[in-house]
Parts: sequence; C-alpha cells; structure tokens
Amino acid sequence: MQLVVGRIGRAHGIKGEVSIEVRTDEPELRLGPGAVLATDPAGAGPLTIETGRVHSGRLLLRFAGVKDRTAAEALRNILLIAEVDPEEGPEDPEEFYDHQLIDLDVVTVDGEEIGRITEIAHLPAQDLFIVERPDGAEVMIPFVEEIVTEIDLERQRAVIDPPPGLINSAEAVVASAREAEGADPADATGEKADTADTTGEKGDA
Repeated sequence: MQLVVGRIGRAHGIKGEVSIEVRTDEPELRLGPGAVLATDPAGAGPLTIETGRVHSGRLLLRFAGVKDRTAAEALRNILLIAEVDPEEGPEDPEEFYDHQLIDLDVVTVDGEEIGRITEIAHLPAQDLFIVERPDGAEVMIPFVEEIVTEIDLERQRAVIDPPPGLINSAEAVVASAREAEGADPADATGEKADTADTTGEKGDA
C-alpha cells in the first residue's frame, strides 16, 4: 500500500536541499537517508534521499541528483509516497496511519451517528477528520484527544465528544445564550475583580 509521507516545500540554500511538510508520524523511518520514494506526479520520481537534517524545526532533505537550488525549486509541491505493508501499524498504539482511519464510522459518546471519515487533512497545527454526514454534508473534526476519545479499529469506528457547535452550529448559539443568561452582573462592572486585587485575599489564600 502506498502512503503519502511528505510534501516538498521551498528550496533551502544553494546546494539542493528542500524543506519538507512531514505527513507521517515516523519521519525517521519513512524519510531517512537511503529511502527511495515514489512521487505524485509520478514523472518526478522515484527520489532517493541522500541526506536529512532538522533546521529551525523544519526537516530538510537532499535527494540524489539534486545538486543546486534550481533543481530543488523544480521539486516544489511534489508529494512523497512510501510503500507500506497494509498490515503494518505505527509503533505507538495511540498513533494511526491514514488508511486505518479512512472509512471509520464516527459516533458521539452518546451513540449519535455523525458520519464516515473520508479524508485526513494534515495541517501545521493539527490533523482534521473530514467526515461525510448521511445527508452528504461535510464536517471537520480536529483529531485531538479532547474531542476524539477513542479509535476502535476492531469495531471500525471513531468515538467523539464534540464541543457545542462543532457538529451543529445552532448548538453554539444556544450555549452562548445560556452563558450570557448565567453571567454575574457584577462581572460586567468589574467590581469583583477590583475588590480581589485590592485586598489580595485570593492571593493570600
């Protein structure tokens, strides 16, 4: 099975290095020197990694035969693809490959059926599940432990505990209204905060 493990970014320096947008949880394994990767578009590859290093938090690679900045710039936006055994999983049991997550059913902790994962979006800040709802609409769910409480590969489902508004925007409006109704009028004047700051009672406690 082929998996996208990275995307080539800008050229770095003048000796053929390129920055890499990493799309694998195991860059040391998939993007190490000596690795031979297929590409998308296919005509750009295969590419053999010659050297790799981390600079200012970014992975920099140099590929065999790419000797200068011009050649490196020509590779920009090309996807890097590794051949992976479909039965293989990450070493960390809390991590998953994209192909393990695609097509999982998504349900809430209360048992409500949300839809099916059709895509994993890898963003700089976090990964997102792209979930197709039964009516054809799509919803994006951050793949973070506060929201995705369980991945059950045996039952082929992802269990989520979504905050108000993530699935249904109307819920966010209702939640905001409730918070406004329950607000302490004194909070609006700042009187409570002023009293606490003046006396220092909170800090002493």
